[in-house]
Amino acid sequence: MRNFFNSAREDYLQGYSKGFNPYSKNIIKKNNESFNFGFLSGRQDYESMNGPIIDGIPQRIVSEKVLEDFLLAGLLGLSVDTEGYNPFQLNVLAKWYQSGTEKYEPAESDYLSNLLEDNGIVMNENFYM
Repeated sequence: MRNFFNSAREDYLQGYSKGFNPYSKNIIKKNNESFNFGFLSGRQDYESMNGPIIDGIPQRIVSEKVLEDFLLAGLLGLSVDTEGYNPFQLNVLAKWYQSGTEKYEPAESDYLSNLLEDNGIVMNENFYM
């Protein structure tokens, strides 16, 4: 007997990944609500971070990982590379970076630098993410 919940979860995740991919066309599978709901959720998440697909696909794609990197850069007071992002994306990234800078502790940045140096990793002043 096929496990319905595992199958529905797999279908949802497959649909989500297709929806988050801006090059995927609007795919709807008949009789597969999990896939369709996943696709719509993935497309909504993509557009909330990168702007509507109808406006074009940006040079660089913002994902959860990119947002977390910008938050961390703000927390540590690091500069970031914003080359290749469109204005919509820059607005989203600025909010995440600003959220990090609001929690910025200079001592944490010094602690990280010391920890990295102790492990043989040297950051130069022109470090970009």
